[in-house]
Amino acid sequence: MVDFGEILEAIGGFGLFQNLLLFALCFPNLILPFHFASVLFINANTSHHCNTDWILQLGPNLTREEQLHLTVPTLEDGSFSPCLMYKPVDRNLSAIQEYGLNETTACIDGWVHNDTMYDSTIVTDFDLVCGNVNSLRVAQTVLMAGILVGGLLFGPLSESLGRKRATQIPVVLMLIFTVVTGLAPYFYVYIISQFIIGISSGGFRINCVVLATEWTGTAQRSYGSCLSQVLSSLGQVVFLALIYYYRDWRMCQFIMAAPIGFVVLYIWFIPESARWLLDRGRTADAKELIQKAAKINKRTIPDSLMAKVLSEKPAEREGIKILFASPVLRKYFIIISFAWAALTQAYYSLSLNVGKFGLDIFLTQLIFGLSDVPVHFVCMWLLEAVGRKACLIGTLLVGGLFCILTIAIPQGNYIAVTALATFGRLLMNGAGSVTSVYIQELFPTSIRQTATGLGATAARVGSMLSPVLGMLEVYHFSIPTVVFSSLAITSGALVFLLPETRCTELPDSIEEAEGKRKPRMSAKDWEEVNATKL
Repeated sequence: MVDFGEILEAIGGFGLFQNLLLFALCFPNLILPFHFASVLFINANTSHHCNTDWILQLGPNLTREEQLHLTVPTLEDGSFSPCLMYKPVDRNLSAIQEYGLNETTACIDGWVHNDTMYDSTIVTDFDLVCGNVNSLRVAQTVLMAGILVGGLLFGPLSESLGRKRATQIPVVLMLIFTVVTGLAPYFYVYIISQFIIGISSGGFRINCVVLATEWTGTAQRSYGSCLSQVLSSLGQVVFLALIYYYRDWRMCQFIMAAPIGFVVLYIWFIPESARWLLDRGRTADAKELIQKAAKINKRTIPDSLMAKVLSEKPAEREGIKILFASPVLRKYFIIISFAWAALTQAYYSLSLNVGKFGLDIFLTQLIFGLSDVPVHFVCMWLLEAVGRKACLIGTLLVGGLFCILTIAIPQGNYIAVTALATFGRLLMNGAGSVTSVYIQELFPTSIRQTATGLGATAARVGSMLSPVLGMLEVYHFSIPTVVFSSLAITSGALVFLLPETRCTELPDSIEEAEGKRKPRMSAKDWEEVNATKL
């Protein structure tokens, strides 16, 4: 196959064409965090009690306090029971006031929610309290499961349909089911639509980064992953402001649909990956895109190079079996996937428990969002300065240590716990940027997106298990933290077995990926890398 590094050098590895493509593909990451609004900003403790309006048919002039005293049992501290009520009886109001009610039952006609900091949440709209309280974790898990399926589905799909189509389809699904979620009349409708939103989110994230990376020169290869993470972090701050001023989760769904609609309009004009086209033997289409990119970058392509492109034979594609048939690639895949799963589980375990660190939930989320931004810029520099391997080892080991230290701090010391959790979370977020770059550089073009998709699937298994892991806190508050911290530290140690891929061209063959033939890097790219270091 033609060394695509030569082609990128000819057309410009990071010109106007790549800048426009990078922004178009990364911009939606500013919106993706909004989809966590309904499962993150909730207030389960709404001072709820059973709906006992049945007694108003007997005494329509009863005050709220009188109604509750007659129909809801009190607890030892004098507060009204949140999950029990007195069973309705066929007696008049005077008899009830004189003799009272004694037989209790679970809530029959739903709940009344009081003292919530939000106008509307899935807790209040779907009554996710008392016996339904675990539905909160179910909602979180279903969204994570959707992201998992998205990576599993759209990773291999991009190998057959192309990077472009596998990026466009998820955006359309996202727009449709964002609106459906906001209109959901029942919890099961909400769950189904959230699952599909998760699929679209997971599918878009892995494909947008790969498509941007395959058009970018070696020295700037980490930009796609890191910029998408930066915008995702900024998105957390933007959607925090949205939730703060519009404390109605349904309204927020409709508001976030507007920028997604804008993305749907322009996403049809993004170019296909020329690497993928060459790998598929579609040399004419690849030539057209290469010439277009060169024209936008105001560069010319040597006729000899274009002749090599046109005479290129499609590479033999052996599919996913190569990923597991090759001992070297199999080892790489298991290690990088385990690391991705561990860091994602740690990240979401901290994120989904944002309201449990003792400080105001809005302040904690603001700290989380703002602190994530600089770490990705630092990652962009460190990836080229010290390499992928050292970055991933450092972020996983140090991040896991910060996380496990949160249980050593007295739980009343909210500031210290929040600080450690924030540092641990931002390092895990940085590790995510490193991993999404690293995994693309470990595998050849023919299975790059399949490996990335399956790796993202492993990551989503980790995120999907984070709400489930959180349920173990009923046995001891420290169990979830010990588990996800230990996994992060273990995965960091295993990364020592991976090769360094900094300053190398993306491998186009199995031999290059296995290290049997060293991938080449252009002299110009070496100069750009050295300039980046300085």
